[in-house]
Amino acid sequence: MSALPLYIVLNAGSGNSETETTFDAISDVLIEAGRVHEIFRVDDPARLGEIAEQAVAKARQNNGVVVAAGGDGTLNTVAQATLGTGCQFGVIPQGTFNYFGRTHGISSDAAEATRALLSARVLPVQVGQVNDRLFLVNASIGMYPQVLDDREEQKRLHGRSRLVAAWAALLTIYRGFRPTRIKLEHEGRTHELRALTLFVSNNRLQLEQVGLDGSEVVVDGKLVAIVLRPVSMLRLLWLVARGAAGNLGGGRGVQHFPFSSVTVTPSGRRVRRLRVSTDGETAWMDTPIEFRVAPEPLLLLNPVDAVPETATS
Repeated sequence: MSALPLYIVLNAGSGNSETETTFDAISDVLIEAGRVHEIFRVDDPARLGEIAEQAVAKARQNNGVVVAAGGDGTLNTVAQATLGTGCQFGVIPQGTFNYFGRTHGISSDAAEATRALLSARVLPVQVGQVNDRLFLVNASIGMYPQVLDDREEQKRLHGRSRLVAAWAALLTIYRGFRPTRIKLEHEGRTHELRALTLFVSNNRLQLEQVGLDGSEVVVDGKLVAIVLRPVSMLRLLWLVARGAAGNLGGGRGVQHFPFSSVTVTPSGRRVRRLRVSTDGETAWMDTPIEFRVAPEPLLLLNPVDAVPETATS
């Protein structure tokens, strides 16, 4: 690819890496390579979307590339601003889980990921949408958004780590969560059901890690829905353990299916909004809630020697 200028949105609040170290690593690589660039440092998370829009505007004006440096939530926000603009999109993964970067074989080392951008190829990648909100990895309603809210609370108390995330999930389960009664429209048919959560995945690696077929996304160009039906607390803990062991598929109380578009409406007339998570961030959305494959791909800059991570690697 030609030496297009890079406009990098760096979230100072993502992951365990020190922001100054990450900033210097990115800057040193690009200065040494003589690549024109600008780093937009985000110290206030509330301004992430605004600053992402500024970076996209600069990239469009100068025929440049938009780059997101941060966790999956940061990548989501910057990708949301980039999708449909014609700009290429690069990532420097810096979060706790980094499902998007790992799926595409992008290093979590800032210097290595930045260096890979210099010779990367454009790879159109599928993204999902829930109403007008993009998601790269997953989106959900029901209990899972509550798990994420509890996770943020625990992160503030104990810091970021996968162990803290697991502890937050257990806290949500022990506190109890009432099932949601929903109407699910899929392939011209409407199903009414009670669900603890409806989890929609656009990520092969995440599906493989819980024991489901990630190729349903990669090969067929579809999303995968996972419906967790109401079960006892003991059964729910057992399902969580099965998922952690990569054996969720076939578990009683769990249904999953591939789809291109699904619409969800609460059965209760008084419920007009639902809490929805997208790539680790939660927000209220007006119903009906539509999950679908986005009509156009994201123009990802993928390393030429990328080795996508798998559940067994």
